[in-house]
Amino acid sequence: MKNLNKFYINGDWVTPISTDTFPVTNPANEEIIGTIAMGNQEDVNIAVEAANEAFITYSTTSKEERLNLFKKLREVTMLRYEELAQAITCEMGAPISMSRDAQTDAAIGHLDGFITALEQHKEKTTLDNGDILIKEPIGVCGLITPWNWPINQITLKVLPALAAGCTCILKPSEHTPLSAMIYAEIIHEAGFPPGVFNLVNGDGPRVGAALSKHNNIQMMSFTGSTRAGKNVTCDAAESIKRVTLELGGKSPNIVFSDCNLEEQITASINECMFNTGQSCDAPTRLLVEESCYKEAIALAKSSGESVVVGDPLEEGDHIGPLFDKIQFDRVQNLIQAGINEGAKLLVGGLDKPSGFEAGWYVKPTIFVDVTNDMRIAQEEIFGPVLVIIPFKDEAEAIKIANDTPYGLAAYIQTGDSVKAERVAMQLRAGAIHINGGEFNYGSPFGGYKQSGNGREGGSMGLEDYFEAKTLHYA
Repeated sequence: MKNLNKFYINGDWVTPISTDTFPVTNPANEEIIGTIAMGNQEDVNIAVEAANEAFITYSTTSKEERLNLFKKLREVTMLRYEELAQAITCEMGAPISMSRDAQTDAAIGHLDGFITALEQHKEKTTLDNGDILIKEPIGVCGLITPWNWPINQITLKVLPALAAGCTCILKPSEHTPLSAMIYAEIIHEAGFPPGVFNLVNGDGPRVGAALSKHNNIQMMSFTGSTRAGKNVTCDAAESIKRVTLELGGKSPNIVFSDCNLEEQITASINECMFNTGQSCDAPTRLLVEESCYKEAIALAKSSGESVVVGDPLEEGDHIGPLFDKIQFDRVQNLIQAGINEGAKLLVGGLDKPSGFEAGWYVKPTIFVDVTNDMRIAQEEIFGPVLVIIPFKDEAEAIKIANDTPYGLAAYIQTGDSVKAERVAMQLRAGAIHINGGEFNYGSPFGGYKQSGNGREGGSMGLEDYFEAKTLHYA
C-alpha cells in the first residue's frame, strides 16, 4: 500500500508529525510485510481538530443524506471485498476462506444492520407528558479496535458513529493496520466529507491514551483486553466522557445429556477453535453433565484430533497461526500451567505442530478433568485451547458457568427447550447461544461484568452515539 507511512486526516493522506515506525509481520511466516508510521499526541491533536471542525456541518446532515452515503459505502466495500480479505489473512493469519466468509463478511453484514437501524431511528419523539425528546449526535468519538477481528470491530464502531452524525478518529491495532487503511480508502471513495472520518496509527500508551484523555473528544469506544479497557476508562475519566467497552471473555458451554451429543460436541470443538481460538466470545469452557462425561470426552478427542492446522493462504476449514510471538508464548505458558495444575491433556499440548518451524502455529489443545479454580479455567487464553469440566446437575452447571469475572457469552446444548430458556435466564452473559444458534447482524453484542459495558450492533449499538435533549414547552 502506498499510504502505509501516512495518516488519513481531514479527507487526505498526510505525513505524520511523529517519525516513529512499526513493522507489520505476517504471523504465518514471520516475514515483515510493511512498515507503518506511528503517531503521537500532536498527530492526534490534528485529527481531533479536523473532526471537531467537520462535526459542525456533518452533525446537521439529515438521516436521508447519511443513508445515501451508507448505500454508496456498501457499493464501494463490495468492490474492495477480496482486497480486504487478503489483507486480513496476511496481517493476522486468518485462513483465506474464513477471511472471506466471516472476517470481511462483517463489513457488509454490520453495514446492512446499521442501515436498517438508522432507517428505523426516530430523531424526535413526543413524550406522553407533551415534552419533546431529541436524539443528537454525541460529538467527536475516539475509536480503538483490536487485531483479532479487525474489520468486524472497525465497522461496529465507525458505522454507528457516522450513522448518528458523529465524527471520529480511529486507532486500529498497530498489528493489523492494512485492512483499516483499505477501509479508510473505501470511506473516502464513498464520499464522506473531509474530517468526518480520520485514521491515526499508533500504540495504546501514546495514541490510545491521547485519544482517551483529549478534552475535545466526547466519547471513547474500545475493544480489547480488560486490562487495557481499565486504562481507557481511567484516562477518559479526566474529562468525564462517555466510554463503551467490549473486553475479554471466558465463555461457558453447558452440555446436558439430553442433547444430540455427537453433533453438539463436534460443533462445540469447532466453535472453540474457530479463528484459532482468538475470539473474545469463544466457548472455551465446556461444562459436561456427568452422566455423559465419558462419552463426551471420547467425542471431544476425535473432534479435536480432526482439527487441521494449515497455511492461511490455502482454501479450507483449517485454522491458522496465532497472530504474534507474544501471544504464542502466552498460550504456551498457560498450557504448561494446565499441566502443572494437574489437568489431563486429551489432545495437543506444548510446542508447534509438526511441520511448522516458521510462523506462530500452536497445537489444537483440549484439557479434561479440569476444575474451575485452575488458571486455564479462569484466564482468557486466546488460543485454540479448550477445557472440559464435569458437573452433577443443572444448579451446579449454572454456578460453574457464572463463576468467572467475565460475562460476554454463554452456550447451552440441550434437547429440552424449557430447560434451555430456564438456564439462559440464570446465566450472567450478554449473549446466550442455544444448540448452535449463531450471532445475527443487527443484534446487540456486549457483555456483563468485566466483559465490558454498552452494546455494539444494530439499534442498541447506534443509540450509544446519541445524546438526549428534552424540550419543555410552556
